[in-house]
Parts: sequence; C-alpha cells; structure tokens
Amino acid sequence: MSTPPSKTSGPSGIEPGSFRDPESRVFYAGDEIYRALSKEGLEDFEALAATGLLDDPRIVRTERADGAPAAADVLPTETAGVLRHELIPFVSYPYEWTFSMLKDAALLQLDLLLAALDHDLILKDSSPYNVQFKGGRAVFIDIGAFERVREGEPWVGYRQFCMLYLYPLLLQAVKGVPFQPWLRGSIDGITPAQMRGVMSFRDRFRRGLTTNVFLHARLEERYADKPRETKQEVKRAGMGKQLILANIRKMRKLVDRLAWNPHEGVWVAYGERNTYTDDDAKRKDDFVREVATSKQWRLVWDIGCNNGRYSRIASEGARYVVAVDADQGPVELLYRELRDAGVERILPLTMNLADPSPGLGWRGLERKALPERGRPELVLALALVHHVAIGANVPVREIVDWLAALGSAVVIEFPTREDPMVQKLLAPKREGLHPDYELGFFERCLGEAFDVQRSERLGSGTRVLYFATPTRA
Repeated sequence: MSTPPSKTSGPSGIEPGSFRDPESRVFYAGDEIYRALSKEGLEDFEALAATGLLDDPRIVRTERADGAPAAADVLPTETAGVLRHELIPFVSYPYEWTFSMLKDAALLQLDLLLAALDHDLILKDSSPYNVQFKGGRAVFIDIGAFERVREGEPWVGYRQFCMLYLYPLLLQAVKGVPFQPWLRGSIDGITPAQMRGVMSFRDRFRRGLTTNVFLHARLEERYADKPRETKQEVKRAGMGKQLILANIRKMRKLVDRLAWNPHEGVWVAYGERNTYTDDDAKRKDDFVREVATSKQWRLVWDIGCNNGRYSRIASEGARYVVAVDADQGPVELLYRELRDAGVERILPLTMNLADPSPGLGWRGLERKALPERGRPELVLALALVHHVAIGANVPVREIVDWLAALGSAVVIEFPTREDPMVQKLLAPKREGLHPDYELGFFERCLGEAFDVQRSERLGSGTRVLYFATPTRA
C-alpha cells in the first residue's frame, strides 16, 4: 500500500482515494496502513486467504490485524475485520507510467483474475489504480477487490479494463499518441465512443478491435438508457465462468501483442551527455556520488533523470529513488532495464515538471500531487534548470523557490549562457529574452533560499554544480 498520508488526507487517517468500495476502506494509524472490512468483505477475504494466493509475490503482503486501532466511521457499515498491508515506498499513477508499465500492470491484473477464477473468485473492478510499482516490479494492492463469483454475472470489470488499460495502450501502440494526457484528463479513462472516434475505418479490421472497440461502442450506445434490459440480456446469455475465462484469455493475448518503442537512437539522442567531455562526466559523477553516499537518504528525487545514470548513483546512498523525466522514451527504456534486472529501489516516472501531476478526483484528494505523496530528503536537479527556465519560460527565482519549498537538500546544475545546450535553447528566441538566466543572479537566488555547502565548475567552464541544504532558521 501507499506511504502514510500528508496533512491533505481525509479525516481520522482515512485514505481519501479509498471510498468507492463500501465493503473495504484503507486508513492509517501512525506509520502503519490498514484496511477495514465489512462482514461481506471479511468473508471474501477469508475465501481469498484459503486459496494461498496471498503468498503470490505480485500481491501486496497482507496479514490480519484485528487488534489494530480502527478509525471511527471508516465504513458505512460495522467493521468486521482489519488487515495490515505492506507499505509501498512511493505512490504513482497510470498517467505517470510509461507504455510498458501500463502494459505490465494490465497483464498482472489479468493473470491474477485468471488465478482467482480457478478458486471461484473474481476481481470486482479492473482499475490500474489497484496496481503500484516497487521500482521495476508491479504489485497488486487492492485486496478488497477480490470477491466470490456470483452466478450468472459477467466479467464486471470488462468496461473499466477497456477504458483504463486497453484503450490507452491501443492509443499509443496503434496511433502513436501518448496516453498519459488522456488518463490525467479523466480519472475514469477513455470511453468506447471516444476510442472509436480516434480509430480509422482500416482499424476496424485489426484483430481484437472489432469486438472491443467498435462493437463495444455500438452496444453501449444502444443500451445506454436501458440498464435493466442489459442485465436481462446478460442473464439470458448464460454468463458462466467458462465464458468469462475465455473472454479474459482473449483479452490477455490482445494486450500481450501490443507494442510501442521509443524513436530509434533515443539512448544516444537524449541530449545532455552529448555536450560533456569525458572529464566533465567523471567529475559530475563524483560530485553526485559524494553527496549521495554522505548519509542514507530516505527518499531522493532525480528530476530530469534522462536515462537514469544519476538515479543509479543516488541509489548507492538512498533507500528509494524516484526518477522523473518529461520524455517518455528514455524513461520507458529505463523501466525495462530496471524490471529485467529486478531493481526495486528506483521508480521511473514520466512527468513534465513545468506541468506536474495535480490533485485529481473527488475534492482533488483522490489522486495526490507529487510532493503530497512523500517529501524527498534530497533532490537531484541536473541538466534541468535551463530546460525549465528557457524551454518552459519559468523564471529562475521561481524554480529555486519551488525547490526550497520542498524542504530538502539539493544537488543542482547551472549551465551558463555559453553552454552549447543553452545556446541551442536560446537560438529560436528573440534577443533579450530571459535576462534573469545569468550565473550571478542564479547564485544569488540559491544563496537566499539555501545554505550552499559546496560548488564546482566543470572543466569545460560552462557548467557549475552546487550542493545546498535548507536554510537554517
């Protein structure tokens, strides 16, 4: 489960993103995370526990904790049991994941659904928000989603799976359109009608799309105002377990076939290291490593992580590293490497720091903004300032003030106006823009907001590294 909440969470330690299931709700007590279950929810959990599926490492570690302190009024009915969950180091959301992360989460959900059906259990929904990542490993966290199969009911999570998994993956795999803005724009995902609207006539003949996109959209329009008739149709169709299994297996084959790759040469073309001499690169590595290993940092953010070079260095002295970059390409390849190597201490995410994930959902609390999910003790802001200041037109002082507001130490790099990458960013701009992008002004802003512990100008002369800590009161 997630880390304990910040002050923006709901009352009595209740997780504000866990209210949609009346049989199960997550709450916090101290540094522990719990789940309250209703009578029916507890019976479903006991059926799950009897299968042995809880020993699957793909499912969050969970144990009974009936003596745990329960928050008042957690459920709309009486609490019949309490579970304690393993903590997930840092919560992330599907609109921050790369293509392979969403695909792996989808396959995990389908595999667990198939395993559950072998024991006459099913998942009551199909939300990717039920999956989190421990570094490069996907983990299913919503134990309350398992329930006993109800005779005659279809795969109730099918529509949600399409909207939040299948359609976003199709959008990127078939059309080359990033799915993240769509999922960030709607917490419920892409509707069948919307998905049909972006598909061409030729797409109708792609395997799996006729049924799951075009026919799905047509049936939804036909029965939109006839929920009772829809239920009767399903009953007459005789939705048994074997039919559900067949549908899920077809869906798994479809998802498994979907593929997307970053543009060719992204590892070479990601930009920044091409402007470094070998000596500069080594000195920068040494500078970051010295700070990263000076103590054990609980949480490090590497913002503008590119291919994760400095995330790996930071992990030498950190319990957990969140590696963020606006370019999905390098982050996608970084995720594949971390996943294949079994690395669980670096979480790769794709996000534009000039337009970061906001609070979303009910009251803006259901999905939290980045700082509200866990404040870092150290931030790496390498090869970043010039992109945000010049590329996104954010004033230099604003960037420094935002970093200072995090309350963390920072390793920050400032490329001067003479740097080749800065010159490239300035080339299309009108002369005289960004007068605040000057080394002296940056150092003054940094010195006012932080205590600068050390700095080093790299040998090329156009880049300066700083290690700064929060200003003492």
